[in-house]
Amino acid sequence: MVKKTKKQVTVLVVDDEQVHRFMLCSMFREWGWKCVEADDGATAVEAVKNHQYDAVLMDVRMARMDGREAFSHIHAQQPDLPVIIMTAYSSVNDAVDAIQHGAHDYLTKPLDFDRLRLALERALDRKQVDKQRHKEKESKDEPSTGIIGTSPPMQELIEMIGYVAPTEATVLIAGESGTGKELVAESLHRNSNRQDGPFVKVNCAALAETLLESELFGHEKGSFTGADRSREGKFVQADGGTLFLDEIGETSQAMQVKLLRVLQEQELQRVGGEETLYVNVRVIAATNRNLEEEVAAGNFREDLYYRLNVVMLTVPPLRERKEDIPDLVHFFVEKFAEKNRRTVEGITSECMQLLLNYQWPGNVRELENAIERGVILMRGEQLTEKSLPLSLQKYNEKSQVNNIENGPPSSLQEAEKMLILQTLEETEGNKSEAARRLGISRKTLQNKLQKYEQ
Repeated sequence: MVKKTKKQVTVLVVDDEQVHRFMLCSMFREWGWKCVEADDGATAVEAVKNHQYDAVLMDVRMARMDGREAFSHIHAQQPDLPVIIMTAYSSVNDAVDAIQHGAHDYLTKPLDFDRLRLALERALDRKQVDKQRHKEKESKDEPSTGIIGTSPPMQELIEMIGYVAPTEATVLIAGESGTGKELVAESLHRNSNRQDGPFVKVNCAALAETLLESELFGHEKGSFTGADRSREGKFVQADGGTLFLDEIGETSQAMQVKLLRVLQEQELQRVGGEETLYVNVRVIAATNRNLEEEVAAGNFREDLYYRLNVVMLTVPPLRERKEDIPDLVHFFVEKFAEKNRRTVEGITSECMQLLLNYQWPGNVRELENAIERGVILMRGEQLTEKSLPLSLQKYNEKSQVNNIENGPPSSLQEAEKMLILQTLEETEGNKSEAARRLGISRKTLQNKLQKYEQ
């Protein structure tokens, strides 16, 4: 394994304090980066006109032209050039104002150098993603994802996969259990420049901490009881390809520290070993937890969260994209009919109506399991609700009782409209609470209300 040489990063440091510029540039050179200095905003604007830089690190308060004015000129010239603002606590408002107008990030003095490096690396990764996005928009090529879904949220997700996949950006995939986060990770790998390399999966929730460490990093013979031979870990197995860390939110604080080091340095040591191994791996992580809340609660390291969350892709729950259900159903019917050597001529309208009405707390995985069971247990040549899981049959019976008591709606759309209006009435018009009770986002609720002209 050889650590690949990356293109040298060039950072323009803009500060009217010579000592501070010298300190920053010395540190960048230690990192293997190139540093160019500018002693005020006007000099920086001129430098960006005539030279190419990967990022700009700029102070706010300077004598001739301050950072805010310089940023506005630089952003007008090169809107894709990431600019990170340095500021004292007394001028944080100036930095926030710059962020609102397009600056990438801001850091307060005295600088935390680990945080500085992380901010710069995230800015460089984001620049690569934005560059790919412009390229994809020009070519209008659709990525081959294998993901089924024509609904707006799924089309947006597929579009983002096309932007992000060809870059080297670390990706965090968020979504409820069963939504298809692993399929998204596979699509990112398949559409990346690493597609000929290995795609290695690890479920972080399935292993105890000691076993997970050995699984990820490998171990030397005799390093613990039962280690009768040396073993290479998943990071080494994924060298030149992609490592998918599923359920990353379940890892311990100690494991998070070790993962952060590998992500930062692309190097590791086996359990019980002293040799440093270099790897060239792109990491994609997934979680069904809200990691921002986990960070606030002290359960997940903030620095690891920001290292993973260069780009976040969110997979919507099935209840928020019900228009995709018919296509998913037909796909699963064909899949399991072939697997179980069954002949399926179609699906009854009553059965499809039930599948559309159900809320799917287990998402696509629950739908897939329901269709597999239905195909195996079906009698006749059409899939009916009688062969679906008992939970769906009970849901159907309950819905029928409600229809008898309240009168049947004339269509699925009418039924949905009645349910939404009834829920809004129960919550006294509170849309956020109504959306929560319906299991949809507030935005989805607003879109549906607009559709029904309410």
